[in-house]
Amino acid sequence: AGKVIRHLSLFLFGRPFLDSEEHAGFLYVRSTLQSLQGLPLPNQPYLFGLLVHRAEVPWAKAFPLRLMLRLGAEYRYPCPLYSVRLRKPLFGEIGHTIMRLLVDFRNYRYSLPLIPGLTVDLEAQKTLINIAINKSNEHVLAIGASFNEAADSHLICVQTDDGQYQTQAISIHNQPRKTGSCFFIFSSALKASSGCLAKSSIVEGLMVQVTVETMAEIRRSLREMKDYTVTCGRLDQPESRELVCLQWVEERVISPIDGKSMESINSTKMFQKSEHKENGKIIRWTEQVFFLVGGHNPKRGVTDSAEQSRLTERIARAFCLALCPHLKLLKEDGMAKLGLRVTFNSH
Repeated sequence: AGKVIRHLSLFLFGRPFLDSEEHAGFLYVRSTLQSLQGLPLPNQPYLFGLLVHRAEVPWAKAFPLRLMLRLGAEYRYPCPLYSVRLRKPLFGEIGHTIMRLLVDFRNYRYSLPLIPGLTVDLEAQKTLINIAINKSNEHVLAIGASFNEAADSHLICVQTDDGQYQTQAISIHNQPRKTGSCFFIFSSALKASSGCLAKSSIVEGLMVQVTVETMAEIRRSLREMKDYTVTCGRLDQPESRELVCLQWVEERVISPIDGKSMESINSTKMFQKSEHKENGKIIRWTEQVFFLVGGHNPKRGVTDSAEQSRLTERIARAFCLALCPHLKLLKEDGMAKLGLRVTFNSH
């Protein structure tokens, strides 16, 4: 039986691979902001396998997003889609890092909870934590985040030759507007006598120190699924305060054609595989087709599954054949991904 792999899954080799015992396995990632132009790609879904050095395995197991972004800092943001054989490891001995308190690097019995879809936005004087849940102990709330595709930079952790960890930011632009973080920590270690409402800092990720009372309010808001804002800064310096906002966000369903909302619209997912070739170029129908059904009358619209399948096949074939004479121009213009919307009016 095969093994199901997902984004940030790790597959380890049982023997030397590609002429080196240091090639430990593959870390599988999906493409996000990278250009896929000119790459011979299979039909969706697919992942890219990145060679992992044996010294990097602890991070690949416990916190793969950190390794992915570190590779991005070394080669290309947010991470390369290619592997470099016989390269030097990007991490050595675990050493002194805050992650030692959050991850069992010896037996991997516990690790940082990861909530799919949770992202962290670090902006000027404001930090947004999108989606949160209570999964930590009483005094510390620590949760790993997903890669933030809405950010144009990301915090990464670099281990120096002497084993120390440094936090840096890698970005697309020279002056990033929004920075992502791999994790966040809320700690109730702040004393009421400190003169601060709360303290925020970057310690390999986002660290926010709050009072015991504020921590209780944060946990209450998470249980009740309510937004919450933490004001950071000194009581006597209101002009230099920053905000850390925990906000619940809904997954939006939008049309890939024009960005219009498709929420509350009845739909049926269909899949039709179709491939056509002309002048050395190939066009594939790979994505799902949505049939929007109006009302609740079964006699209206296309409702029979067999009829839907036939219609899907005809649409896919007609769409691909119509574009075949223009594939070269589309490729030159960088239009490698196209969408089609079909509206049916029934009476």
